[in-house]
Amino acid sequence: MFGQDRTGLRRFYVDCWNKRQGDLPLEPLEHLVAEVVAQHPEYHAWLREDALDREWTPEMAQTNPFLHMGMHVTLAEQLGSDRPAGIRDLYRRIVQRHPDLHGAEHRMMECLGLVLWEAQRAGRLPDQAALLECLRRLAAE
Repeated sequence: MFGQDRTGLRRFYVDCWNKRQGDLPLEPLEHLVAEVVAQHPEYHAWLREDALDREWTPEMAQTNPFLHMGMHVTLAEQLGSDRPAGIRDLYRRIVQRHPDLHGAEHRMMECLGLVLWEAQRAGRLPDQAALLECLRRLAAE
């Protein structure tokens, strides 16, 4: 959607949240983003213009709120389209074993994060089969 425009993507989160706060109409993607933001009040302080260029590095031992919320959005989009094929069924199985929906998503995001990190490190597309295998293991726990 935004390619490599990190600031534009972050501004999109801010705009979606502001629209929701103002009871303005939201497009479907804006609604999804605003729902994810609503689930993360601990990140609301970062949803302002002067925080858009902030860096979060591993050495800081802090979660990048935009990356975290972005993974929730990615997972929601994957579940909505069932891509990769089978992820929706695995989600249902994981939720049966871990009934806290938000917590189940966080567990799934660990798999997603690992697959994305490996893809970035190797300079290739994310391995969907590896993602599904990690989720299968999670569903079997």
